[in-house]
Amino acid sequence: MHVIITAVGSAGDVHPFVGIGRTLAARGHRITFCASAAFAPLIERCGFEFLPLGTREEYDEVMADPALWHPRTSLPTLWKTIASTLREQYRLLEQACDDETVMLGSLWAFSARLLHEKHGIPLVTAQVSPFGFWSAAAPSTHPPGTNLPGFVPYRMKRLLLGLIERAFLDRVMAPQLNSFRQELGLPAVKRIISQWISSPDRVLGLFPQWFAPVQHDWPAQTVLTGFPLFDESGFQQMDAELQDFLDEDNPVVFTPGSTMVNSEQYFTAAVQALKQVNRRGVFLTSQPVDPAVSAQGRILVRRYVPMSRILPQSAALVHHGGVGTTALAMAAGVPQIATPFAHDQFDNAARMERLGCGLRVFPPASAESLAAALDKVLNNPDVRASCDRYRALIASGDSACEAAAQQVEALARRATHGTAPKRYQVA
Repeated sequence: MHVIITAVGSAGDVHPFVGIGRTLAARGHRITFCASAAFAPLIERCGFEFLPLGTREEYDEVMADPALWHPRTSLPTLWKTIASTLREQYRLLEQACDDETVMLGSLWAFSARLLHEKHGIPLVTAQVSPFGFWSAAAPSTHPPGTNLPGFVPYRMKRLLLGLIERAFLDRVMAPQLNSFRQELGLPAVKRIISQWISSPDRVLGLFPQWFAPVQHDWPAQTVLTGFPLFDESGFQQMDAELQDFLDEDNPVVFTPGSTMVNSEQYFTAAVQALKQVNRRGVFLTSQPVDPAVSAQGRILVRRYVPMSRILPQSAALVHHGGVGTTALAMAAGVPQIATPFAHDQFDNAARMERLGCGLRVFPPASAESLAAALDKVLNNPDVRASCDRYRALIASGDSACEAAAQQVEALARRATHGTAPKRYQVA
């Protein structure tokens, strides 16, 4: 079959789909991958046909916008970017489709969902984190002060979430989405996130049941696969200086991920926290860091190192709360401190903390709060026991990718046998 994969977002959104794509390719299928042009080197190295969306410069500009990383402005900012590329992406995907096509799309792959409606092309939508599921039974965790109390009855939660969706989410997204739908001859939609966004064919949760059990108000066609733990480790070599640094003793790794933070404040606090707990550190960031930070030999700064290469020799990980980073730390059995900023990070951090694998520190994190959290996770036997427990429970990333690939293949067989919507017909 011909699988068109659409992954919209940062590396944390794209990497799981690259892992699944590599597995599908190994199983003999043709892969076309649509993502930001920023991922061209990675996608082309995998041997996929690549449909670049926008330019690298445009991607960098979006990711550098502070509004994308503020809880109050993150969704409107993100939607502005998605809406601006909606037509371009739709045309790219439409032109790539043939009569053997099955699509796999991420949370924001709206164009794939539109093609499914317009042409009946089989579609699997996949959520990299539980945050992507709109649920009153188990509401996602948001920034402090914005969460529904646990004692609120289910019916009230459902009513409140419905009001939020109509008054905010649909109001932000529906005008531009429905304008394009009208151009395509499709009727207007509402309840975009809770109902429309999920493919009626199949929905995947790219995480295990113990991280987030399936809820009764999730789509009935949902299947959980486990974490696809792809992180470019097969394409990156560890440099000798970093390897020597890791061999000397286990450092604490700090990374804000793709999140744009006040790097001076963030890493100044990190340096002071490391001094207080008498630990060395590795800073993974594309943002500028004062060269004096690494001058004393206690800290190394690197732009990017695959987590699966560095975490096995790390004492702890301080990160932004991205689901991929959280999963890789769990797979390595490394204690975590999450400093969430926006999007699904608050929910991922809360789940990690509930499982006992670390702590949350809400930004802006001070040196004192980071040092206190580090002292707890590095010296608490309960945290160590939880880390060991979930490391043993996490299946390999390959097995999760295999599970996802099998679901895509199952949909293709169903479409071939005529039990799915009509197939796309090449003109």
